[in-house]
Amino acid sequence: MSNYLTPAEAQTLADERLNVEAWDDAVDEDGSLFGQPNTLTYKSLTMATKIIDRLNYRGDKYDADQVNQFPRGDDTTIPDDIGNACFEIALALLDGVDPQLEGENLGMTSQGYANVRSTYDREVPVPHIVAGVPSLTAWRFIVPYLCDTGYFNIMRSS
Repeated sequence: MSNYLTPAEAQTLADERLNVEAWDDAVDEDGSLFGQPNTLTYKSLTMATKIIDRLNYRGDKYDADQVNQFPRGDDTTIPDDIGNACFEIALALLDGVDPQLEGENLGMTSQGYANVRSTYDREVPVPHIVAGVPSLTAWRFIVPYLCDTGYFNIMRSS
């Protein structure tokens, strides 16, 4: 499997924004191994790519034999939005967001510690959490490419 971003490409995105301490810490820990398969940055981008590839997208893959979901249709390159989403998911994972735990917490309606209590309305589930995407920012990059789940096509065959 190839990732949607290399660690070097992700670093370029990190250099353009604030609040990327989790990425910077991972790069510091990776040291001279930056970008090797056993590094935190590479692993986070691999996990992010897998999360992106589990979703249901409009259209077909550019090449039916390609491993990842993108490029799609007539595109021969991966859209920038997908690269940005990959970085945002990797950053969230490095920052400690656990998609499994987030999914399990969808059933929680109230949580308290001492005198502090949080209550959530779970009648309206958070779409990106339901989809397993740990970053709302990444979700906003991905949504335009997704199939419309409220639409289905009925065909009659004889």
